[in-house]
Amino acid sequence: MNQQQLIKECKEGSAAAQKWLFDHFADKMIMVCGRYVKQETDAEEVMLDGFFKFFKSISSFQYQGEAALFSWIKKIMINECLMFLRNKNAFVITAESTAEHLPLQADILDKLNADEIYKLIVQLPVGYRTVFNLFAIEGMGHKEIAQLMGIAEGTSKSQLNKARQYLQKMLTQKNNDYVNRKAN
Repeated sequence: MNQQQLIKECKEGSAAAQKWLFDHFADKMIMVCGRYVKQETDAEEVMLDGFFKFFKSISSFQYQGEAALFSWIKKIMINECLMFLRNKNAFVITAESTAEHLPLQADILDKLNADEIYKLIVQLPVGYRTVFNLFAIEGMGHKEIAQLMGIAEGTSKSQLNKARQYLQKMLTQKNNDYVNRKAN
């Protein structure tokens, strides 16, 4: 059965169609939620809330292809993550500080797989992680991020810069650990 038919059936209240769409997108959406919400149980809760909102509002969705469907669900998940962080008062913009500039060896990223990079991103402080995800992963601009998060555009830029510096520091440490393991 194609997705357009599944959407139509979801609009008619079909639990089987809802289950199929949930099963099809759940793994991808838990990864999206996990990038914003650090604790796995919280990420699962946010994802379930996101799917609830998705199915509740599906009557207003006009199917235009799988990419549009994925984008719509993903947008709902991101909004749920941001709302969760606000409600838990976990969303704190990290204060300005002078971060050290660390040189980054070009081959460090070549030594990491996607799971290791993901683990580094989730170690970022909430403010850094959120802005980094919205900018680097979701492709949003600073103006859009600022509006979405209720912060100044300059704050978004600053948080992204600090996230990059923090990641650079973690990557340098990871590279040093890798070099030391290899030497021993």
